[in-house]
Amino acid sequence: METSIENQLKPVSPESSTGIVHEILSRTQEQMGRIPLMYSGMANNPALLDSYIYSYESFHKHAGFTALEQEVIFLSISVENSCEYCVAAHSFIADKIAHIQHNIIHAIRNNTEISDPKIKSLSLFTRAVTRKRGYSSSDDLEHFYEAGYTAKDVLGIIAAVAIMTFSNYYNHIFHTELDKRYSEWAWSK
Repeated sequence: METSIENQLKPVSPESSTGIVHEILSRTQEQMGRIPLMYSGMANNPALLDSYIYSYESFHKHAGFTALEQEVIFLSISVENSCEYCVAAHSFIADKIAHIQHNIIHAIRNNTEISDPKIKSLSLFTRAVTRKRGYSSSDDLEHFYEAGYTAKDVLGIIAAVAIMTFSNYYNHIFHTELDKRYSEWAWSK
């Protein structure tokens, strides 16, 4: 019997899958030209992969945040949860896809001051919700609202924390190897 948990699951490919897993992996391959290692591992349980992908796509379409804000949120949660895989992946996405300034990415990754007050507030509130497991203080909320965010945005943060719980916990337990394309943004806690 395997004693190392990360060796108990084999990567799933579009060719070795059926049903919803095949649909998701085939679509991912078509859209991205590759399957992230995290996806091929999550694919061992259709409920996990489908829940993660559906929630991730829904957040992007319906949460009401800009591309910059979305990556600030995902990166802030991943740093707070010490997920090395997701910090690297979302740093890459923030840089190459959302085109976020490097000083913002590095400030979140290094837990240093973010110069933009609205983005700073978004990151700090997101981290507080994550760290406090939803038990945000009235001060946390007040600062978030003062920056121009609303109760609807709080709901979006809750959705993001749920989404990142899927990926952060998967990566913690299974020690997902970092995809080569994310290596320039490697991070450790």
